[in-house]
Parts: sequence; structure tokens; C-alpha cells
Amino acid sequence: MTQKSTVKGPIGVFDSGYGGLTILRDIMKALPDYDYIYLGDNARAPYGGRSYDIVYRFTLQAVRYLFERGCHLVILACNTASAKALRTIQQNDLPMIDPDRRVLGVIRPTVEKIGEITDNGNIGIVGTSGTVRSQSYDMEIKKLYPDFNIFSQACPMWAPLVENGEADKPGADYFVKRDIELLMRQEPSIDSIILGCTHYPLLLDKIERYVPQGTKVLPQGKIVADSLADYLVRHPEMAAKCSRGGTCTYLTTENPEKFAESASVFLSTPVTAQSITLS
Repeated sequence: MTQKSTVKGPIGVFDSGYGGLTILRDIMKALPDYDYIYLGDNARAPYGGRSYDIVYRFTLQAVRYLFERGCHLVILACNTASAKALRTIQQNDLPMIDPDRRVLGVIRPTVEKIGEITDNGNIGIVGTSGTVRSQSYDMEIKKLYPDFNIFSQACPMWAPLVENGEADKPGADYFVKRDIELLMRQEPSIDSIILGCTHYPLLLDKIERYVPQGTKVLPQGKIVADSLADYLVRHPEMAAKCSRGGTCTYLTTENPEKFAESASVFLSTPVTAQSITLS
């Protein structure tokens, strides 16, 4: 059990790898005064193809670690972790660890936003194989908007292209064009597409090039950042527990130099990282 603490602490942001940095970037832009800890479980990434049990176990280890580092609030800036671990952690683990702490994900705020965006209720979802198989977006959308039609396409090559620095290369066009065409073949009148992976904003220019004219594309970063800002306004007791020094600490389960090099692709600014072990 994590000991209750009245000491203010940073907001934790967790991802299996680097993609969550696109979420962090927009959160820090929207809420620059707060302190943050970003934790990437890069040594065990990607999570996309792993089982529910493994993703849950790894995510819980990360959440516990961030709690031990003083975080009262943790954002799972990872679609796979949000899909496969968030609900169990919220319902089963938090009451025992510390019922006053909170863990939030990226799927619900994205789904809430789609209702404001779509004109015809035909929603496309692109994501990792694990996120698509989990049908987490489908279930959340159906809860809020039961009349919407949902069409999903797994894009297993997109995240590796980003992580290997190929997002702006011509080779990426082939995979983006192919997968968008596969999605649109399911329903040509899809009018809104959710980017269900935090890597995908780095492919946004190419995605928008290949979607039909007028089709709206939703990256998650600004949506999650706006949702968090609103959450802190609605929960001043949590906002009061979050320290405000405008700092960010970067942690990785991988080599810190390797993390810093790759992180600069996502943040467009140099960072210094520390290596930690999760267990």
C-alpha cells in the first residue's frame, strides 16, 4: 500500500514508450505552471501486442512507482494502457493503494470530443493492433453515442515508423495511404477519424494528405490537455495537491541517452533523462 501523503507532488504522465510525449507536450503547453514526471517503459515497449494481464501488470507497476515519487494524479498517456489497464486500476487497485489518488486515461476525453466534431456519426479509428482488438473506443463511443457507426483499422507500421525517425520519409507515405484506404473502404462516408495512438500526431501531415477532403482528423494531445485543465478546475482539491514549479523530470526503463535522443523527435527540444527499474 502506498502511504498517504499531504505533500504536494508532480503530475505523473506514463506511456509504454515515446508516444505519450505528444500528450505531455500539449499538457505542458496548456498547464505550464505545474510540475511533471514523464515515465516511459521503453525497455518493455511496445505494449500494443501484449496481453491484458501483462499490460495491466506493467501499467500498475508504473502507477505505483509514480505514486511513490509523490504524484497524486497520473495520466495514462498511452492508448493501450488506457484500454487494457485503466478500469481495473481505478476500480480494484486505487481503493487499496490510496482512494484519494487518481489515474486518468486518454480514451474517454477523446470519445467525448468526437460527439462535437462529427456531422454524420460515422467514426473511423486508427490505432495499434492491441487498441483496435480491445474495442475500447467502440465501447466508450457506444456508451455515449449509441447511434454512431464505428469503423476501425489497425496500423501496425505507423508507430515503428515514427520511433525510427521515418515519419517524414517517403516510405511512410505507402503505409499511411494503404491503411487510410483500407479504413475508408469499410465506409466511404466516415467524416471523423480518431488517432488512437499517441505516435500518430507525428504523421498528421501525411494522414491529412490521404484522407478524403472534409474528413476531420482528431489528434489526442490537445483534447487530453483541455480535459485535464477542466478536471483540475472541477476538482480543486486535486489541483491543490499538484506542485507548481514549471519543471519536468524524464524517466525511462531504457538507456537514458537513447531516450533523450529519441524524445527530441517528439518534443523538438533536448531533454535529460534518468534510468529507473520497474518491478
